[in-house]
Parts: sequence; C-alpha cells; structure tokens
Amino acid sequence: MLVYFFMHHHVVFCIGLGVLLTVQIAASTKLVCYMTNWSQYRPGNGKFLPDNIDPFLCTHVVYALASISYRNEITTVEWNDDVLYKSLNDLKKVNPALKTMLSVGGLVNGVSPYIGMVSTPETRKTFIRSALLFLRLHEFDGMDIDWQYPGHNGSPPDDKQRFTTFIKELREAVEQEALDTKKTPLVLSCKVSGIKSTIEKAYEVAEISSLLDFLTIMSYDYHGHWDPMTGHNSPLFRSSIDSANVIHHNINSSLAFWLGSGAHADRLLLGFPTYGRTFLLSTSQTGLGAPAKGPADAGPYTREAGFWSYYEICPMESSITIEWINEQMVPYAVQGKAWVGFDNQESFTAKVEYLNSLNLGGASVWTLDLDDFSGRFCNSGTYPLVNHLRNSLGFPPKPTTTPRPTTTADPTASFCVGKPDGLYPNPADQTTYFHCFRGNTYLQQCQPGLVFIDDCKCCDWP
Repeated sequence: MLVYFFMHHHVVFCIGLGVLLTVQIAASTKLVCYMTNWSQYRPGNGKFLPDNIDPFLCTHVVYALASISYRNEITTVEWNDDVLYKSLNDLKKVNPALKTMLSVGGLVNGVSPYIGMVSTPETRKTFIRSALLFLRLHEFDGMDIDWQYPGHNGSPPDDKQRFTTFIKELREAVEQEALDTKKTPLVLSCKVSGIKSTIEKAYEVAEISSLLDFLTIMSYDYHGHWDPMTGHNSPLFRSSIDSANVIHHNINSSLAFWLGSGAHADRLLLGFPTYGRTFLLSTSQTGLGAPAKGPADAGPYTREAGFWSYYEICPMESSITIEWINEQMVPYAVQGKAWVGFDNQESFTAKVEYLNSLNLGGASVWTLDLDDFSGRFCNSGTYPLVNHLRNSLGFPPKPTTTPRPTTTADPTASFCVGKPDGLYPNPADQTTYFHCFRGNTYLQQCQPGLVFIDDCKCCDWP
C-alpha cells in the first residue's frame, strides 16, 4: 500500500487507499542555537569549542561572530576562526541534517559596520558578493544578520529603508547564486529587537519578514543592572509593577507588536536565554522591583559584570530557594546582596506553550556555551536547558550511539561552604585547585606540568 505524506504549514495530509486524514502537528520546525567565538577564552570548565556541540541537539547552529571590514567585505574576528569554522562544519558529517550559519555584525570601534556598508548600492554589492563566496568557501549553509540596530547608535533614520533594500538585494543574490551553482540556496536570517520603540525606528516589519527565512526575536535583556530596581531578563508577560516606558518590556508585548506590524508568525523564532541578569540589592528588599544599584559580581567563568551563565547559577539551586514570579512565569534567586533573574526548565516549558499558541516557527537559543554544556555543574546531564527545550518543542528523540557517563556527585562539592571567595589548594591533587565563589565550589585544572602554589595563588613549575 502506498502512503504519501504532504507537509503544508502545520497540517499533514496522509493519503492512503483514498482516505484523506488531517492531523494537527506542532508548527515549530526550528531550534536555532548560537555559539560564540569568544567562549573559547573562558577559564577551566567554562572553555567552549565547536567540539562541545551535540550535533543532534539543534536544527541550526549559528556561529557568532564575523564582521565587515573597512573595504565592506565580510571578515573573520578571531585569530582561529577558520579552524573553528571547519570544526563546526565537520559536525555535519555526524548529522547531515544539521544546518550551520555564520552571524555577521558586532561593533568596530564602537559602531556597527553595517552603517557604512549599506550606505550605497556599490558598498552593498561589494559586501554581498564577498559574503556569498565566503560562506560557500567555509561550507556554511547560510548567514545571520546581527545589526543592533538600524536607525540607532549612530545609524541615520534612513537606514530603516536601506536595511530593507540591503536584504532585498541579498535575497536576489542568494537566489541567483543558487541557480548559477546548482546548490541549495543559502539560508538568510536576522536577529531583531524585542523592544517596541526600537522596532518602530529600525524595521519595515512586513517587508523584511517576507524576505528572510526566519527572524530571531531577542526576547531577553528586557531588564538589567542599568535599571534602578530589579527586573527580569526575559519575562513572558507584563508585571503589575511595570509602568511608563517599561510596560512593553516583555515577550508578550514584543510578539503582539511584531505580529501586529505584519510579520509572518511561522518565520518568527522566540529567543530563549541560557543566562540571567544580575543586580546588586541596595536595601533589605529582595523581591521584583526591589531597589538596586548596578550589577552583582561577575561570574567566575563568564567574567562579565551583570551577567551569569546558567551553569554559574544552577549550583545555587540546591542551597537557596528559587523564587517564581507568577505574573511573568519566570524564576529569580537571591544570594546575599546579589539578585538574578534567569530561565530554567519550568520557564522554558511556559514559553514553549506560548510560542505554540501563536504558531511561531520555533525557538532560538542564546547561547549553547552558557548552558551546562559539559554536564559538570547542574547534575542534570549535558545541555539541561536546551535538551529540555528540544523535548518541549516536540522534536523526535535524538539517535544515541554510546550512553553518556552519568555524572556522580563530587565529594569535594561542599569544600567551599562557609569559606571566603578565593583560590584554595586541593589536598588530594596539587595539579588542581578550588575556586570558591559565593559558597559554590569550582575545581580548576593547572596547565600540564604545573602545580598550584598557595603562596602566590597561582599555577607554577613544581
């Protein structure tokens, strides 16, 4: 018996023996995951390379970040980008269905290089030609545009229209290149703002959303240490204490605005952060909206004030109470004077239900290197957040080759309880040492041949 399946949007027609069945399936077809080329510089177990990526976890992996040179050509940023490109694209030998993309953007001397590049038809043409050759040379399947933002930060108001023109020219070039080379057309995507006032100034929404394969809404950084009081990084809904200019600083408002402005729902991806934003509390209040002044201390691995990766947050979950903001469907935690609003499996579940209710095209993760990619911190296996997200979106189980070793609780995990922050020798092994941070224990490794010397708190020759 012949059975044919036709997929059209989110309806499957199954035709067999003259019977027509209609089955509703989830609209989510994409799980797009970013990795960063600066995560290779994090110390110890925080160091992340493409080798750390599970090739079956995401549908697309986006490498951030490439840039645009003063000659208006695409260019690498890190000394070893080409080596890392190869390492990433080699994952397609393991999972041929995986798509890889290169994100282009960032800042050059504090300014977006897109501003100069989009300014004339000639400069746009130069960039587009160089980008298509570069993507094919390094075996990427597409390009992600990261301009934050047209019409902002030194970009003139007319860049709103120039941005649309650029994407239109890029789309035409991609289609022509595919015809000329008889290859699958390159995928085109864009990271876009979730803030209403920015969206209004930056994008011709309906036009760009019809020209791009998908758009990732940066539905995070709604609040952070720049605010005078605590607020969540990525709240699903408005809170009753939101007023004035922050009433739209939530996912629900962002989506209402994008969809209301003519974006195609099936091309919008909801952004899922694998990090939290921190505040330093300035009074004895500890709830949402508590007075705060600046960021909490930087994490021991990410080393950026105001920002903790999920793997820097999850060790706390066993020792302190995780609070839940009912109105906004997201958690936060307080440790001493530090306040962090972050995402966990529970909030990811709520966000997946929300994106499914709007028939969005899927989810986008910033980033793989901020989840517990090694499985060493959270005792929940590798990539606890992204694996949970994948399962929640209804993707089929991943193929398993060899069972992963289960992580057993480390007897030294309680070493730092009650100790001041700092570095301590490991009595059991002088090639390693303990980094105590907020009562959490992090085991660090010296470089090969070196041992930890307590006097200088450093690794040196024995």
